[in-house]
Amino acid sequence: MPIIELAEYGPDFLADPYPYYAKLREEGPVHEVRAPDGYRFWLIVGYAEGRSALTDSRLVKARDTMATSEASPLGKHVLIADPPDHTRLRKLISREFTVRRVDNLRPRIQELTDDLLDAMLPAGRADLVEALARPLPIAVLCELLGVPNADRDEFHSWAKGILAPQNPTETHTAVKALMSYLDDLIEDKRRGEPTGDLLSGLIRTSIENGDRLSSEEVRSTAFLLMIAGHETTANLISNGTRALLTHRDQLDLLRSDMDLLDGAVEEMLRYDGSLESTTKRFTSVPVQIGDTVIPPGETVLVSLASADRDPANFDDPDRFDIRRGTPAGVGHLAFGHGIHYCLGASLARAEGRIAFRALLERCPDLELDPEAPPFEWMPGVLVRGVQRLSLRW
Repeated sequence: MPIIELAEYGPDFLADPYPYYAKLREEGPVHEVRAPDGYRFWLIVGYAEGRSALTDSRLVKARDTMATSEASPLGKHVLIADPPDHTRLRKLISREFTVRRVDNLRPRIQELTDDLLDAMLPAGRADLVEALARPLPIAVLCELLGVPNADRDEFHSWAKGILAPQNPTETHTAVKALMSYLDDLIEDKRRGEPTGDLLSGLIRTSIENGDRLSSEEVRSTAFLLMIAGHETTANLISNGTRALLTHRDQLDLLRSDMDLLDGAVEEMLRYDGSLESTTKRFTSVPVQIGDTVIPPGETVLVSLASADRDPANFDDPDRFDIRRGTPAGVGHLAFGHGIHYCLGASLARAEGRIAFRALLERCPDLELDPEAPPFEWMPGVLVRGVQRLSLRW
């Protein structure tokens, strides 16, 4: 089977990869591909095969177990850990990062959303990514972690330097500054009285044997929440808004019955989700997928975008339908599956639901700005979203 050169697909692949994934699915559930930057990996494009791979213990996450991989600059964290390390970390984090904590945060998420919309709406035009989709999850994260008010502008600046950098130097500087800041903040919270925020909870939580997270593990968890949580939520808000505004029948349906909002958010995640593919996994032994055997030591990604448009599981999958629903057991994979299922899924859903409701209620004539330039898409196959989403009302 020849290597698929993604560069040959051209810019159309970034704008609309779904027809290309459909063709790949017809040819088989897994393909060896090379990205435009030359990086080679195996890409799983079928839903059943992708879902199975996400629970396959032969596909490992710990990079330091593979001779060809680099150590993470963040240290050990759940995204690159395998059992038993992953089991330990996830259990400790899950004791504090709970659905109840997210539920308690909802009123503050609403306040933050309203504040951002108050600043955005008077102009009648805005880039939704810059005005709402990116700043909201960072503001929520500051609340979640207990970042002091006096530090939040600086925290936002570092986050922007990491998540939307103008150049590679800015990214390096921001990562270094944020890591140093988190070290200091963790030490301050360790010495002080518990304040009820997630960071204080992570520092003090323990399991039955008295085990606790180290300062490095707390820092890595906080940093990971910022990166993963931001991308998931920012792209959910921008991709979901774009889907609604390009499917006016579905927008009108949602406006007429906001009880459909929860299902609409799930359909947004399936139809054009926040992440196009998973992060890397590595074959620890030969792994057969369909008729293809992937050798040990190879990099494997699951295309979430392709899996969630697989007609083997979703009727008329290229149709955006907020009343779709799915039979039990075949839900979308936008947040992954298995032991690495996204820790922040409930938080992303809460932010998305609050943001969409507020945006639609306060902008009854919302539309894409017809004077805006063509969409500029985020590069690569990991994240799925636009750099700008120009709207008017």
